[in-house]
Amino acid sequence: MSNVELLSPAGNFEKLKIALAYGADAVYAGVSHFSLRIRSGKEFTYESFEEAIKYTHAMDKKLYVTINGFPFNAQISLLEKHIERVAAMNPDALIVAAPGVIKLAQKIAPHIPVHLSTQANVLNYLDAEVYYDMGVKRIIAAREVSLKDLEQIKARLPELELEVFVHGSMCFAYSGRCLISSVQSGRVSNRGSCANDCRFPYTLYAHNEESGTLFRVEESEEGTHIMNAKDLNLSSHVKEILDSGVIDSLKIEGRTKSSYYVGITTKTYRQAIVDYYANQFDAEKYTKELDTTKNRGFSEGYLVNRPYEKNDTQNLAHSISEGTHQVIAQVSEDGTECLCKDVLSLHVNYELIMPAHVSIAPVDNEIGTIFKDEDSWQVCFKQLRTPNGKQFDEIHSGNTNAIVLPTTLPGFTFLRAKTKG
Repeated sequence: MSNVELLSPAGNFEKLKIALAYGADAVYAGVSHFSLRIRSGKEFTYESFEEAIKYTHAMDKKLYVTINGFPFNAQISLLEKHIERVAAMNPDALIVAAPGVIKLAQKIAPHIPVHLSTQANVLNYLDAEVYYDMGVKRIIAAREVSLKDLEQIKARLPELELEVFVHGSMCFAYSGRCLISSVQSGRVSNRGSCANDCRFPYTLYAHNEESGTLFRVEESEEGTHIMNAKDLNLSSHVKEILDSGVIDSLKIEGRTKSSYYVGITTKTYRQAIVDYYANQFDAEKYTKELDTTKNRGFSEGYLVNRPYEKNDTQNLAHSISEGTHQVIAQVSEDGTECLCKDVLSLHVNYELIMPAHVSIAPVDNEIGTIFKDEDSWQVCFKQLRTPNGKQFDEIHSGNTNAIVLPTTLPGFTFLRAKTKG
């Protein structure tokens, strides 16, 4: 079996470039129509999406198109036109959830492979066989399935590719089949506009019908996050997953998450994969790096544990928390400038997080210094200067002035610092 694929989210063109620069073999993205991430899909027009596919192919990487919504009758003619248009761009696969859409995609674009979305809830070899017989090349397994079950599916269908989520947000509902957002705000989850109502704090009440007594169950001003699932993090189990020999692709969730999240998760899982094949797997290292991203607390989900064995998959305290580090600035694509994302100050050391497989040299000039401190590269500014010569003592987020770097750095490098406390 060839090396496993690393598949990263591409919520917009910049995030696509970051994912590829930080080590992804493939990315998944979509134009807003019929994708389950309408918010991120709006970042792409048909024109920019075609450009993104060309960019990805020029790097000898792959792009899979998300068409994984569940259409109503009135949308089918629009869906046909959408499939025709994206298929003409020659993506590497169409990610589809509904059996009818699979047939439609194969009719319109028989030359484009079909990958079955996790929304289809494949948990066993019977369902896998049905979709395989329909011509599906790859199944993105349901979040609830176990690695042992996937081994059985692969044993029966060795030519069927299997893809699993290893990192990112977890849905409260069974493989995303949720109506809470529809009921509360009219935003339909399975048509791409989920309002993430499961992340909200709720106040619980108990009502005695005989006496009419009503009292709060939880005495908390903030309410209780009773439906708030922790984020999935299987970095420490990459070795176990790859040892099984049945997984073709490791998928990272997060098309609506930050550029930093895309870069860090991609680079970390790429390192885990590289280390695995080099017999140097180090779970603690990957866990530490992923802790730098914003998260809801981490859980190992259900791939390596049965649901009844897990009682730590919910975060009842809050919907999201800061990671161990804060992004201070992001370097431009050409590597000459950076834009502030927090507070950028003079004479402060900031850690440089760079794309995969790049190298730099130490620098010391009037703008600043770049040096290696133990295992990490650092930058310290002596001047905060714009390209036109304007200088600042400090830059805050929201300031759109680009700041000149001491030297050209790899494009999309991040400057970060540990969070206080």
